[in-house]
Amino acid sequence: MKRHEHRAETEAVRGGEDLGKKNAPLATPIYQTSTFQVTDTDQQLRATHTDMFYTRYGNPTHTVAEAAIAELEGADAALLFASGMAAITTPVLALLKNGDHIVAQRDVYGGASKFLGQWLPKLGIETTFVDTTEYEQHARAIRPNTKMLYLESPTNPTLRVVDLKKVAALAKQHNLISFIDSTFATPINVRPAEFGIDLVMHSGTKYFGGHSDLIAGIVAGQRELIDKIHESRTTLGSCMDPHAAFLLLRGIKTLAVRVQRQNENTLRIAEFLAAHPKVKRVHYPFLKGHPQRGLAMEQMAGGGGVLSFEVDGTGEDARHLAEALNLFTLAPSLGGVDSLVTIPVLTSHAMISAEMRQKMGVTEQLIRLSVGIESVEDLIADLERALAMVSANRQHAQVG
Repeated sequence: MKRHEHRAETEAVRGGEDLGKKNAPLATPIYQTSTFQVTDTDQQLRATHTDMFYTRYGNPTHTVAEAAIAELEGADAALLFASGMAAITTPVLALLKNGDHIVAQRDVYGGASKFLGQWLPKLGIETTFVDTTEYEQHARAIRPNTKMLYLESPTNPTLRVVDLKKVAALAKQHNLISFIDSTFATPINVRPAEFGIDLVMHSGTKYFGGHSDLIAGIVAGQRELIDKIHESRTTLGSCMDPHAAFLLLRGIKTLAVRVQRQNENTLRIAEFLAAHPKVKRVHYPFLKGHPQRGLAMEQMAGGGGVLSFEVDGTGEDARHLAEALNLFTLAPSLGGVDSLVTIPVLTSHAMISAEMRQKMGVTEQLIRLSVGIESVEDLIADLERALAMVSANRQHAQVG
């Protein structure tokens, strides 16, 4: 773990910058170029391993964003990718080989589950899925050829929380690489490197970008691992466009204030839904009654901007409720300033089997909310109106 010189709010705005007095642009320039010219062939060779050779290898705009992210996470270094999935697949392909084995928690994003369970076996890499919070299962699943512990916390979409100290200690005990998807948490709420996690991944599309206008992936961690991943990123071509890196860097500057507002809004909405008679169950780490609330409050500064809940009804009722909302836009993804609603069985987890979804608790009645920075009173009023509408329609159908 790298020592933090400033608090997270300051690092979000000024991280990765040279704070010395200078004559320079305040905003990071966009190096919107695919290649860089040199004066001679010797300089060409010297430039190969820098950020001014060819943008697939690196780019000065990337460098500033990566430095800012590494500072925020308390990591040695960071890398940008073209998407969140690229930030999952590239490190795994870089660090594992045919014959290796992964222990992964069952509750992970659907795309990660599909990659681990369906794609990696084609390359001779096997994954054993274990219950997310049963750490004895993690330990029992480890084999002599196990190389990685794949984690996600809080989980998508049921918001289960992983004990970071326990899993980091388990990984170190067995000499495994610990790799966590921390998208829902953000470094404002938790910094997994401080708990001993080796690699921290984010879909930068979500909170880092913050405005639903870019696709991005991020990995931060130990320098030795990041260097290996960088080599594979260059070969696989999963680098980010410089303009997207500029937008990501701009989004990072407001990350702290957005996440703090989203933490507050989401807890208020979770409390409202938990008290509503038409809601069967609410999943949110900081909500009273959540099975891991104590752990969440111990290792997180806030519960995050995502919650999920099950309607007291059918899958059709859940769809009608999602469609009845106005301020929560019906759309996949999360983490932006606009509030969104989605049905996980139709979006984030549609690509995995019904059996796996059942084990994860992802039902047809489950609705996921990504809470934005709008007035929480307006958002609650929107939910209250939609819940009443669906309830009235159901009663009318039963009478009819």
